Amino acid sequence: MAAAEKPRTIVVVGGGITGLAAAYYLRKLAGDAGLPARVAIVEASERIGGKIDTLRKDGFVIEKGPDSFLARKKAILELAADLGIADELVPINPSGKKSYIVFRGKLHPMPDGLMLGIPTEIAPMLGTGLLSPAGKLRAGLDFILPARKGTDDESVGDFLTRRLGREIVERIAEPLLSGIYAAELDKLSLMATFPQFREAELRHGSLILGMRRAVKRRPASSAGSGSPAASPADAILARFKGAPFLNFRRGLATIVEALERELADAEWRRGRKAAALRAGAPDESGRRYTVVLDDGEELAADAVVVTAPAYEAEALLRDHVDCAMLRGVRYASVANVVLAFDKASFGREFNGSGFLVPRVEGRQISACTWTSTKWLHTSPPDKVLLRCYIGRSGDEDAVSLPDDQLIRLVRHDLAELIGVTAEPVMTEITRLYRSMPQYPVGHVEAMREFKRKLARALPGVWTAGAAFDGIGLPDCIRQAKETAEAAIRELEGSRS
Repeated sequence: MAAAEKPRTIVVVGGGITGLAAAYYLRKLAGDAGLPARVAIVEASERIGGKIDTLRKDGFVIEKGPDSFLARKKAILELAADLGIADELVPINPSGKKSYIVFRGKLHPMPDGLMLGIPTEIAPMLGTGLLSPAGKLRAGLDFILPARKGTDDESVGDFLTRRLGREIVERIAEPLLSGIYAAELDKLSLMATFPQFREAELRHGSLILGMRRAVKRRPASSAGSGSPAASPADAILARFKGAPFLNFRRGLATIVEALERELADAEWRRGRKAAALRAGAPDESGRRYTVVLDDGEELAADAVVVTAPAYEAEALLRDHVDCAMLRGVRYASVANVVLAFDKASFGREFNGSGFLVPRVEGRQISACTWTSTKWLHTSPPDKVLLRCYIGRSGDEDAVSLPDDQLIRLVRHDLAELIGVTAEPVMTEITRLYRSMPQYPVGHVEAMREFKRKLARALPGVWTAGAAFDGIGLPDCIRQAKETAEAAIRELEGSRS
């Protein structure tokens, strides 16, 4: 009788969305392959989910971290379907899609036809009060300016200034794109964040024309919800008829809770940090690595998946591989200030989802979401919920202010910008220190080179997460699945 195959042990470092999704897919793919596997999850905090943190209180559903995800990136939809929580998904309120940008202290409607801050329709740009006549003419030069030669990366700010002019960058593109990355556009890698901009320039000779054609090419969904060829993600997209953002009825923590249930019998190490990684010749069980925890426990592993932030991954890996790429990823600190009001005394109705504040306006808040208008599930009907964002790269001092000062600054800006002077019935402040990775120019090639070096130095060790290839929840889940696939392929290949 053949001896039973010894289970492989895989240690996942980090219990944020990337680590949880990686652990889920590692177990699932190992099971599909008939590969006995044990998965251990090491998370320095007692709480799992990373930046995902939903507060359910007094009828409110408050996101203390990210508040939604981009629907067209399907990895999270596929995972939601796998976990059986797709029915919990909700779209933004259709009447709350309109948004605004602050210019000289006043709210201006965002011009129609913008795609990631790039105009795709001419008439709305000609009519907007956000740009001067000279700024509109300068943006129009995009139609005749030649494409830049060469393949070198450049900053998003340099690229957009070159194509559209500085005015449109500062007044429209910067608040929109910085809202995603909390970044300084003049330092943010184009190829790591918006490579489609460069592709549009090269293929069409014009950023505006290229993005316009991209809008026309984009289908509402890949297949109808009744089509047998539709994937679960396509069926979800068809159900929501092109809604740009989605969440769950009980908040983003829904997906964390579902993953936790699926991983109930995994080997958890909560409140314990991975302090060191030792590599050596395989032991009698074939295990190549030892993950040493800060309490002295040692976990022998056949494979290790590191999903910690870049600065923590660097501390774990620097004795084995050149970690210059990880050191090059800075993190910005931000804060969210949520305010709830009684609707009866609030004094105004909102037509839209909120507003963005360009850096050049000099305000403390960088954006404000009219949450109870944008997401109908977030508030009791007799309350109003607002969420204000503080901090971005190069402008982070206010994040550390005491609570009372921070709330006072936020209320001052709200009073001046939208006339809200009512007393809040509840406030909630969340500070997310070193939470927003900043991809420097050259990031994509630096990341590829780091992963090549890592594969040579530590075969069987992988890295994934927001520091590498996209900061959104769908990007992190996609990386988690790709990493799990690579790990299981390698472990399958080493079966005796």
